[in-house]
Amino acid sequence: MGNANTRSAATLCMVLKGYPRISETFISNEILILESLGYKIHIISMRHPREPFTHESVKAIQADVDYLPSSIMPNLHILLYHNLLLALKRPRPYLKAMKKAVDRWLRTRRSATLKHLLQAGLLVHKCLPGKGIVHFHAHFAHSPTSVALFSSILAGLPYSFFAHAKDIYTSDVRQLKEKIDMARFVATCTRYNHRYLSTISAGTTTPLFCVYHGINLDYFSPDESCPAAVPPYKIITVARMAEKKGLDTVYRALAILRERGMEFRHTLIGEGDDREKVQDLIKELDLGARTRLCGTLTHEEVISHYKESDLFVLGCQIADNGDRDGIPNVMAESMAMNLPVVATDVSGIPEFLEDGVTGRMVPSKNPEMLADAMEALLTDEALRKRVTTAARKRVEQDFDNKILVRELAGKYKAMIPEIG
Repeated sequence: MGNANTRSAATLCMVLKGYPRISETFISNEILILESLGYKIHIISMRHPREPFTHESVKAIQADVDYLPSSIMPNLHILLYHNLLLALKRPRPYLKAMKKAVDRWLRTRRSATLKHLLQAGLLVHKCLPGKGIVHFHAHFAHSPTSVALFSSILAGLPYSFFAHAKDIYTSDVRQLKEKIDMARFVATCTRYNHRYLSTISAGTTTPLFCVYHGINLDYFSPDESCPAAVPPYKIITVARMAEKKGLDTVYRALAILRERGMEFRHTLIGEGDDREKVQDLIKELDLGARTRLCGTLTHEEVISHYKESDLFVLGCQIADNGDRDGIPNVMAESMAMNLPVVATDVSGIPEFLEDGVTGRMVPSKNPEMLADAMEALLTDEALRKRVTTAARKRVEQDFDNKILVRELAGKYKAMIPEIG
């Protein structure tokens, strides 16, 4: 594999939950840009792809990929084989990793700790040799970072991780603090996340960085201006069917717009465990004739929907288990396409969406206020033009991933001199 212009034979090992994933374009874009900058990358994926298709940009990535066994019992013989051989070859590091696994299990009593140790043992014994890997970098603070932590102990190599959203707020605080303390550095994608991580790891010597994901502006070619919207209004939401996305608030707001006599068609792009709940709510609110569920689509197909729509809406909220979004990239994508955005004031969203300036922002779980904001952006032509112009400038200024990944690469270069 590799780029003819790689800086050296030293390789950065990316540990990912799954690869490739339609919903994680920020990761594939990061890898692609890092490769263009001359970094040699090897991908370790804990799961095979969920979708039978992928984005076009993924096809340009040159990194080799190794897949770890995703469950213990069907793969126990393979996992034990590589772990036993590694324990014989490196008894002290393996004993140290086992002690760490016991400590972590005693805190939470989660069997996943054993799986992560076994996956790390296989990674180090089977996947590591001959790759020139000098550093592990995990995306998401939960299981990928657990595998990176154990791999670091077993291989005697440093690790770092990028924390995002659910992985932060549904993790055991003690486990997360330990991961931060043991890492060479930690990055996250919002100032909101950075404040939280700084609080739970007070006193740590591990550097914590905030670097936004950004989007590839080359993919977005909007019309020069935002056209006036005319009924039936075309409203779009791109979100997984999950509690934190607040889809119930979106549909209840749509029902309010219908009661006000507004004609519209709403499109939801995305899949998830709550599909049945979403379908039941649409039926309960009698919105079936005005809504459609498109499932998961490619990036190119999503962009075509942006072009055809009059308004983008998100109802993000904090889920009962603490899960929440960071800054949804789909919101930035809509802003880049001169598509007006309405969203809620959750997590990192206020860092990017300024009410009345770059869109409309309302409190979460408030269908009435969400409906008011949607109606304003659909019917007030001056407001539409004003916020879309400002939103596009905000994206260009603060959310261009070519600039942001170069900033991240600068962190890598400073913090991982082995690959610089």
